[in-house]
Amino acid sequence: MNESTESGELPHKNAAQDVIAVDADDTELGLVNRLEAHTGEGTRHRAFTSLVFDQDDNILLAQRAPGKRLWGTYWDGTVASHPVEGQSQEDATRQRLEEELGITPDQYEDVRLTDRFEYKRYFENAGVEHEVCAVLEVTLHDTTLDPDEEEVAGLMWVPYERLSTHPEWYRQLRLCPWFEIAMRRDTR
Repeated sequence: MNESTESGELPHKNAAQDVIAVDADDTELGLVNRLEAHTGEGTRHRAFTSLVFDQDDNILLAQRAPGKRLWGTYWDGTVASHPVEGQSQEDATRQRLEEELGITPDQYEDVRLTDRFEYKRYFENAGVEHEVCAVLEVTLHDTTLDPDEEEVAGLMWVPYERLSTHPEWYRQLRLCPWFEIAMRRDTR
């Protein structure tokens, strides 16, 4: 169900996409319009965040582009999105890593699913995230990047242990809530 204005234009580009509605156990319930899933009280849906590391255990933080409807200019670790119907979390991660950062599969060995959690957070008056979020990790042996400016405003490698032990030292970065939750739950 895609909303449109009288001129035929969509109210936001996300209105042209669907996400996978899920129950608390991440069991698929059907598709819901992406914009509708992120407005009002929101609809619980499937999402992922992928944490990209280098071989020295630094994490790549990516600043979300200012044009993002929710959490624009906040720092994420590293890519977050939604799989499409029939797509695994691992395949969705590979796709978004390449689309957003130019990271190709020959730059890493594997994508590891490390956690899954549910959260709900409101962003100002703009919308809500109510997601069952998978956490996937990738370690790059080649850290060459080619970021898409429509997705990523900035990049920064940060010592992961220092960030996870002392997140308050990085408060000025304004970290995305799903990344902070994933980091707090990490039991490396």
